Amino acid sequence: MNLVIDLGNTRIKVAFFNGAKLHEKFLFTTNSDLQRLLEKEKPEHCIVSSVNQSSTEILDSIITTGQKFSLSTQLPLPVKILYKTPDTLGVDRIAAVCGAFEMFPQQACLVIDAGTCINYELLDEHANYHGGAISPGIQMRFEAMHKFTARLPLIKEISITDLVGNSTESCMKSGVTNGVVAEVEGIINKYLQKFPNLKVILCGGDAPFFENNLKHPIFVAPDLVLHGLNRILRHNVDL
Repeated sequence: MNLVIDLGNTRIKVAFFNGAKLHEKFLFTTNSDLQRLLEKEKPEHCIVSSVNQSSTEILDSIITTGQKFSLSTQLPLPVKILYKTPDTLGVDRIAAVCGAFEMFPQQACLVIDAGTCINYELLDEHANYHGGAISPGIQMRFEAMHKFTARLPLIKEISITDLVGNSTESCMKSGVTNGVVAEVEGIINKYLQKFPNLKVILCGGDAPFFENNLKHPIFVAPDLVLHGLNRILRHNVDL
């Protein structure tokens, strides 16, 4: 079994793969929970992706029979990075694009990763990653209104609401939820005008919200980043 670990901004996702097939996955909120799992498992190969901490300590604690990798732009990848500043490119974005390549090879894809931020990633049919866009996620928008005003409350419930709010709370919900849906639909439209055969892939913690509220045909892949990490791992082990 191969092990992949995704250390995100708020959660830790872990998965074991048998070849290209996802065998088992786990979700943790703390490193101590992760360490308890690692003490019991000895994978063949492993890869760690981290956006908010060093992966060195995690890698050092993993006992493998094969190779260990930390995801970075210096690691050989199954896609070609055309990003102008690759050293600033988030590893979560790389993994998501490689997941799209794994699921839809030789097809242009727009990956929408709806988490803390909403990342838009363009991969063409020749496996070239061009970049995309980053905007605030749903909860970040609510927190920004609360933080940068004197009296607006902090909204945590994420659900679509009426367009016309009739209270401060419902107006805030309308502005954020209807606004973010309009943003995502508008960006999808712009991409489809340039790339008519584009496959739109949705992942991230807020994917269920968008899945229920977007009108465009989308492919929902909640484990896209995990599959991408496994694809990168296999690519390096096979070199």
